[in-house]
Amino acid sequence: TLPCLAGARPCIPKDFGHGSLVCVCNATYCDTLDPLVLPAPGSYIKYESSKAGKRLERSEGKFQSSLQTPGIATGGCRCHHSTPRHHGLSRALPTGLLLTLNVSTLYQHVKGFGGSLSDAAAMNILKLSQPAQDNLLRSYFSESGIEYNLIRVPMACSDFSTRPYSYDDIPNDYELKHFRLVDEDVKMKV
Repeated sequence: TLPCLAGARPCIPKDFGHGSLVCVCNATYCDTLDPLVLPAPGSYIKYESSKAGKRLERSEGKFQSSLQTPGIATGGCRCHHSTPRHHGLSRALPTGLLLTLNVSTLYQHVKGFGGSLSDAAAMNILKLSQPAQDNLLRSYFSESGIEYNLIRVPMACSDFSTRPYSYDDIPNDYELKHFRLVDEDVKMKV
């Protein structure tokens, strides 16, 4: 098993070949995380997954406000993480990831995090036993999982559908008198 935080249930990796590891989640077991907590002011928490086998591996760090970067206004923060650098970057730079934040400029608010529920995802979830479905959904939406609070549902078919369909195939029906949800929506997504 892969390392995890105390109290969390570790990932049991399953290899599907071609370097594609996934964590086992079935009717009797699903990996979990410790409850998410906000970091202390001036600190950050990073969760990292990688092809090399990391699965939501947690690490912590502190922002440093004393470093200056040419071209960055004052009021910024930088964080350093000990990930090795690649692509021939200068040895004079600190090793690891360098993230520069300008805290005086805000662009958007984060409403939350989530994923997409396509026809293909819904079909695969519905093929699972009820206990496996419960474990899977708990791993996405609960405090012991990754706490998704948003989900995107495609309108009509997408490239992850088994057939092309829309909600109103009648030409010039601008008032949508023939609008109807299809079985894929009623049985799998709504």
